[in-house]
Parts: sequence; structure tokens; C-alpha cells
Amino acid sequence: MRRLVSLLLLSSLVVAASGQPLSTKQIDRLARRAMKEFSVPGIAVAVVKDDAAVHMKGYGLRSIATRQKMDENTLFAIASNTKAFTVAALGILVDEGELSWETKVIEIIPEFRLYNSYVTEDFMIKDLLCHRSGMGLGAGDLMSWPDSAMFTTAEIIHNLRYLKQTSSFRTKYDYDNLLYIVAGEVVARVSGMSWEDFVESRIMNPLGMDGSAASFKRIKDRTNIIDAHVPVDGKLQVVAKQEGKIHNSVGGIYSNISDLSKWVMLQMNGGRYGDGAEEQIFPEAVHRTMWTPHTVRTVSSDTPYRTSFASYGLGWQLTDINGHLQVYHTGSHAGIETRVTMLPELKLGIIVLTNQQEPAALMAVTNTIIDGYLGIKGFDRIAKLKEKMLKDKADAKEITDRVWATVAVKRKETTSEIDNQAFAGTYTDAWFGDVVISEENGNLRFRAEKSPKLRGEMFHYTANTFIVKWDDRSMDADAFAVFAIDREGKPSAITMEAVSPLTDFSYDFHDLYLERTDADQ
Repeated sequence: MRRLVSLLLLSSLVVAASGQPLSTKQIDRLARRAMKEFSVPGIAVAVVKDDAAVHMKGYGLRSIATRQKMDENTLFAIASNTKAFTVAALGILVDEGELSWETKVIEIIPEFRLYNSYVTEDFMIKDLLCHRSGMGLGAGDLMSWPDSAMFTTAEIIHNLRYLKQTSSFRTKYDYDNLLYIVAGEVVARVSGMSWEDFVESRIMNPLGMDGSAASFKRIKDRTNIIDAHVPVDGKLQVVAKQEGKIHNSVGGIYSNISDLSKWVMLQMNGGRYGDGAEEQIFPEAVHRTMWTPHTVRTVSSDTPYRTSFASYGLGWQLTDINGHLQVYHTGSHAGIETRVTMLPELKLGIIVLTNQQEPAALMAVTNTIIDGYLGIKGFDRIAKLKEKMLKDKADAKEITDRVWATVAVKRKETTSEIDNQAFAGTYTDAWFGDVVISEENGNLRFRAEKSPKLRGEMFHYTANTFIVKWDDRSMDADAFAVFAIDREGKPSAITMEAVSPLTDFSYDFHDLYLERTDADQ
């Protein structure tokens, strides 16, 4: 009798843990409320449970310009959710014996060099994929971000040697993007085909991801695609799509929730797909490696769930929420946010794609759906995340308003000791190349030669510090430019940092050291 009671109790606990999923109408209301509260034109949501898509729907508008409706086939740039596809491509090559996770990168790419020679010599394929290189957060991202940057893959691989280590090799998590560009080059050199061809032919085509493409230019049908939206001065504005012209292995894939549902099922079935999961893209052993913690991360104090560990596998974030493994990744481009989340023990996958760059919207939708399956009640995820968003924006605005108020005072001064012409010249960074500071109509202007979007007027702030106000106001990334002065009193170098604490880390101005190189300095 005691055994029967115990079994009944265990059964009731299992049912309670799985909870009651949100109904279609509840998800409809959730998505529409998130769109309203976070000013998002359109959201696409898919829920996969037990190898079936139990919810798949687009909400709102693809674009505020065209007013066309969103649906389950609407294409988004999935940004860094591309990284897991790059890992899968390498996993296929590992399974085929073409390389191993421990193969040294220099065996495949002999010209590969990092700042420290011992790191270069011991750098393995898996080190490209788990953000433990020792380089700082987003180091060198300005060679590929914003999307207009004109650096080739060969130039990026060469310039990695100039990015100094900020921590010891394999000791600290610092998210990077450039090493996934290197990983894409490994796929190309080992397979003999482009990364794009490999991903489409070996992953997308077998899965039937017919609407997806490995890059923007490879999309066959562009009649159902979102526009990206960015708030500028409090009003949404359509911005150019990220086209990922050459560096697609880091974030170039375009897909939709219909196709990504097939990708999620593949992941939760350990690399298998099809009727009865009889077909295989990669084996279980490769899949386990992807979902094995490789780099320890700090557990956030702001997590909405009970969480004991956080780590990064290969192409996936790994953590626990209320006793369940959570595997997820996010992706961000200008005007786009994406998230793929899996709770494999529940055979649950959630995909949320948005065409506005406020991440709180997709987080609120994802976590509310998770709450339903975990039986968590009484939490208004939208309200909580909106409160945090508004506080973060208010704190950032206080900082930027104070900076621009100082600039305004400087501009009203009737006399100025600043000789603009003294600052004009060419300044060069080892990995970023030339920046030209010129005087035009009595004002200084900043022009990065290899990143056309990084152009703007310079405003005197204080002493030898200026603020660069970018011409493209959709980039919330205005930056301090601090001139070093040599012993003769002449500007000799520039260091930079973002003004707003909310600036995307890929604007890694702080990694630049621009030395003056023009002859008549």
C-alpha cells in the first residue's frame, strides 16, 4: 500500500511539473500584448512539443512601411542563431573523420594567428566555438559590424593577431563573433565547398527547410520577408536589412518559424529527423559534445527562474531553470531579435522572432510560455521586463543627456581655444585601418575608411575629448574620442568608448588605438 501511495505521489509531481501549456488564444493575447508594450511591429512564435509543432503563428506586420501581415513563413535574419548551424556543419565533418574537435586550427588555416603565440599553437577547433579565447567581449567586431564594414575574411583572420588578450586562455567567458568567421572558413577548406553551400546541402535541404537560406543573397523568394525596425528619437524607423555579404557563418542565415521548428526537432532528437527519427544529420556523440558545458558563465542575479549553473557549449547557451536543463541562443541584428529555446527533458522547443531590436519582447513571450509548461503562476513577465527596460533606458538617457548638455554649453561659448585643424589628420589602428579626421565647414568629421556607416560630426566635449555623433541615427552608438597629446602639444593618437551604457558590445570602440600617421602632423 505504501508503495502504491508513493507511486501515485510521484505521478502527481510529474504532472504538476509539466504544468498546463498556454492555449492558442492565450499565446495570441500574449504576443499581441508584447507587441504593444514593447513597440514591436511583428512577432512570430512557434512551440514544438513531442516532435510536433503545437503552435505556429505570425502576428502583426512585416513592415510599418508596407503594412503587410506576418505569418509562419515570414523570413527573418536569425543572426547569432546561425552559430549552431556552423557547429553542426563542423560536427558533420567530425563524424566523417575529416577533423576532430581537438584539431589545431593552424593545421587547417596555417596563417591563423592570435596575439599570444602559445595560444595560437594550442588553439583547437572547439575553441573557436565556445567564447574562451581570452579576447575581450566582442573584440574586433567593428571589422564586421555594422553591416557595411568592408573587411574580407582573409583580412579578419590576419588582423586577429592584433587583438590583445584580456584574460588567460580558456579561463573566462567573453562572447565573440570573429572566431565563428574562422569556423566558417574551416568548414570551407575541409569540405571543399563554401560554408553556405555546405549548410544548405547538408542541413537545410535534408530537413526540408525550403524557405530558408544561408545568406540574404541566396534567398529564392523575397516576397515574404520582414523589414528591420529601430526606434529613433522615440519613433520606429525602418532600417536596411543585414545582408551579411561575406561573413555568413557568424549570423547570416535567413529563416522562419516553420523551418526552424524542424531544426529544433532535429536538436531534441540528438541529430535525427524524419518519420520515426530514422534519418541522421549528425550522430548522438556529436550532439552530446554540442550540449556539453565547455565554458563556465556567471549565473545572473536577475534570472527569472531558480538557476544553479550557466555555461556555453558549442553554439548553445546551457543553464538550468527550476531543475530543468535549458538550451538556448539569441540573435541580434539592427532592428531584429531572435531566440531559440529548448527544454529537452520536456521535449519542448520555443522559437520567437521579432522585427524590432528590443529583446524584452521575445524574452517575455518565451518565459510566459515556459511558465505554462512548468506550472508557474502569478508572474507577469511582460510587466516585469518592461519595468526593467524603462529603468535601463532612463538610466542611459540620464548619462547621454548630461554629456550632450555639456556639449551644448561648449557650443555656446563665444571664444574657443580649440584649433580644429590641429586635430585633423589620418589615424590608423593595426586591425581597423585608417580613420580620417577632417575639418569641414568649421567642424571636425570622423570617417572610417573601411566602415562607411561610421561617419559623423565631432563635437568638443572637454579638454582633448570629443563626441562623435554618427550620421546614421539608427545606431545608438555615439562615442567619446579622446586625443592623446604628445610632448610638443600635438594630437598623436585617439582612444574611444561608447557614450551610452546600452550601446551594443559589437561597437567595440574601446579596442581601438588609432595612432596618427599623416606626414605633416
